[in-house]
Amino acid sequence: MTKFFKVLVFSVIMMIGSGCAYTGIQMPLDTDFDETTLGSKEGKSSTHTVLFLVSWGDAGSKAAAEDGDVEVIRHADREIFSILFGLYTKVTTVVYGD
Repeated sequence: MTKFFKVLVFSVIMMIGSGCAYTGIQMPLDTDFDETTLGSKEGKSSTHTVLFLVSWGDAGSKAAAEDGDVEVIRHADREIFSILFGLYTKVTTVVYGD
């Protein structure tokens, strides 16, 4: 029984360590950072997925710009939040500008 418990604990640690149990990352959508300015406004838009079966929302840059009343997008980021191998996932687009 103790060998089974050790394997179970090791498996749980590996899942947590590899991002299978929880993932929370933010990354830029732009690859050109030369003289990047963020601007004074920020807008967000998101999509959600549950059990790989149901999805809703709009994570487009247009929806994010409308949310923050951004007329000129200067930079954009993507945030990904996922739990348990993606059983629940939220993807958010964040735009910055004026």
